[in-house]
Amino acid sequence: MQIDPASIPRRQLASGAFMPAIGLGTFGSDHVSRHQVAAAVGAALALGYRHIDCASVYGNEAAIGPVLAGAKREKLWVVSKLWNDRHAESDVIPQCCRSLADLRLDHLDMYLVHWPFSNFHPPGCAVDSRSPDARPYLHENFMRTWRQMEKLVDLGLTRHIGTSNMSIPKLQLLLRDARIRPAVNEMELHPHFQQPALFDFVRSHGIAPVGYSPLGSPGRPTRDRTPEDTVDLEDPTIVAIARRRGVHPAAVCIRWAVQRGQTPIPFSTNLRNIRANLEAAVAEPLTDAEMTAIAAIDRNCRLIKGQVFLWKQDQPWEDLWDLDGAIAQ
Repeated sequence: MQIDPASIPRRQLASGAFMPAIGLGTFGSDHVSRHQVAAAVGAALALGYRHIDCASVYGNEAAIGPVLAGAKREKLWVVSKLWNDRHAESDVIPQCCRSLADLRLDHLDMYLVHWPFSNFHPPGCAVDSRSPDARPYLHENFMRTWRQMEKLVDLGLTRHIGTSNMSIPKLQLLLRDARIRPAVNEMELHPHFQQPALFDFVRSHGIAPVGYSPLGSPGRPTRDRTPEDTVDLEDPTIVAIARRRGVHPAAVCIRWAVQRGQTPIPFSTNLRNIRANLEAAVAEPLTDAEMTAIAAIDRNCRLIKGQVFLWKQDQPWEDLWDLDGAIAQ
């Protein structure tokens, strides 16, 4: 039975538009086929999802397109992303048009710059893979890309543009120089990685936070796993709240995310899990005490460290994230 899409919370963006406060992610983590992802999108739409988070690099937009074509366009919120090897000024508009053709749409609701680096890697590569052309973040280069993103709005190819995997120092420069400001910033967010400073920064500047890996990314690729990683779904606080409520710990993570103010985009191909995630978004709110308890379990545990986007050998992954407040070079 479908969950009424009208019952799903929404986020009002700076533009005044409303974005569903939960979406279905479509990254198959290098081991889920494009046809399985497309089937998951179809199941999600049937259940009541209306927000679908896509990206060209996931390699499945052409399979998702026929599924979206069967839905009423005005009811959907569809996102895609510009991959790192398409940051050149001459590539941005054609790449967006390619995603539109694959998704069988005439416009997107949101188009993001997937990473602030033009560095990329081959599918399924090892964690120590480095592109010989990799470079640090160069703001003047990023702004050339962003000017083309702004043109996409002017051309009506996307209603909004946004960022992903940005840091506060990078966003400060973009906000200073942008003609069209980012509507959202997509970022890793889960109970063990709450990013309070970045979360508060984007919200204070009218940017909506969208949270990937909201369950702690249990299906992430091997290259994104390190010995110090923690497991949100096994945290005693999350487990205790889940037990009291008679739900899976994943439902607690989703409810926390929606209630905190971010938009989670969990991925699953399991029909039961797809439904449970959506049900959690409309479930009874967590109590103030439960929200406070979850706020206290933040372990600052970044799972998607991005090592393959580094520009030097033997370089710490922290350089990607400007943890000291300065953009690493």
